[in-house]
Amino acid sequence: MPDIDEMGPIDWVLIEFDQPLTGKAAPPLLDLVDRGLIRILDLMFIRKTADGVVAAVDISELPGDEAPHVEVFLGATTGLLGQDDLDQAGSALEADTRAILLVYENAWAAPFAVAVREAGGQLIDHGRIPTQAVIAALDELEAAETAG
Repeated sequence: MPDIDEMGPIDWVLIEFDQPLTGKAAPPLLDLVDRGLIRILDLMFIRKTADGVVAAVDISELPGDEAPHVEVFLGATTGLLGQDDLDQAGSALEADTRAILLVYENAWAAPFAVAVREAGGQLIDHGRIPTQAVIAALDELEAAETAG
């Protein structure tokens, strides 16, 4: 683990899949890691059964058709994510789905974050706008311009 004083902002994402994991998202994620843009701090595979049972799933326990697609993440878990994170993720998931909970450092922002801390600044709020919301807003603006 890098020195906390040298780290960039930390984010997490919960990504739900309603079909078996294919590994299609792994190469672009690993490209971000390889280019030094992000650093994966922890990763948890989650399964929510049709009857609502939620469990963390080790890569070795994934079905045979899913495991080969995500084996690249073997050893990516650090223990940073725990039962509370699993419980919260599970409450957000639909039944009969699988998910990946990912905690990562925005390594690209580390020099800026360090400079802010050294200048006595601190992050007091943070937000994210879902891509779908931005697309919908832009579509509405375009429709209004076309109509008006």
